[in-house]
Amino acid sequence: AIREALRRYSPALVPDRSRDPFDSPLAGGADLGELDLVDAGDIHEPDGEAGEARTRSRVTQVLARSEALVALGGDNSVTFATALGAWGADLGTAGLVTIDAHYDLRDGVSNGSPVRRLVEAGLDPSRIVQIGIQDFANSAAYARRAADLGITVIHRDELHHRLPHLAMAEALEIAGAAGGPVHLDVDVDACDRAVVPACPASVPGGLAAWELRAL
Repeated sequence: AIREALRRYSPALVPDRSRDPFDSPLAGGADLGELDLVDAGDIHEPDGEAGEARTRSRVTQVLARSEALVALGGDNSVTFATALGAWGADLGTAGLVTIDAHYDLRDGVSNGSPVRRLVEAGLDPSRIVQIGIQDFANSAAYARRAADLGITVIHRDELHHRLPHLAMAEALEIAGAAGGPVHLDVDVDACDRAVVPACPASVPGGLAAWELRAL
């Protein structure tokens, strides 16, 4: 389903390049037609210890011969292995920016725990920025955990009074403070339920579609 949808936008997946959607000019003057996009395939069974090892290995392989990687599909639990595979030996200087309604600091291994697991793996929480956190979608215990760790949180309500691109600029400055790679994690549950009606964790009052694009 993801590949079928991407055929509308990706020249790497459009058989007839005469209909290349990147021929159209974009706001800001960006020329996406200069990008070489490659479908790197699927990761078989990414769950569990063996699956996470496969994910880390594959991400490392792909990034060894490309400038950037976009990982699609699955749930947020895949963030743990994807980020570690991307950072490799640079974990000590790496940073993380999340666009998410939730802290993802839960105990155990689930789609609600990747941020906690990354901190336990060695990521410095002072270089974590979480954008779009919904107060009423999280327990007070996780809010305290984020505060105790020193994570920078930009709540959903704050974005009503800030330009999204400026919030992201601040986030990238904090996450990249050590000069290392920055992983961006996007969970669509940060959006309003009307924007992503099929996402069970989305709630009313989330990001509008234009806000997510601006971020």
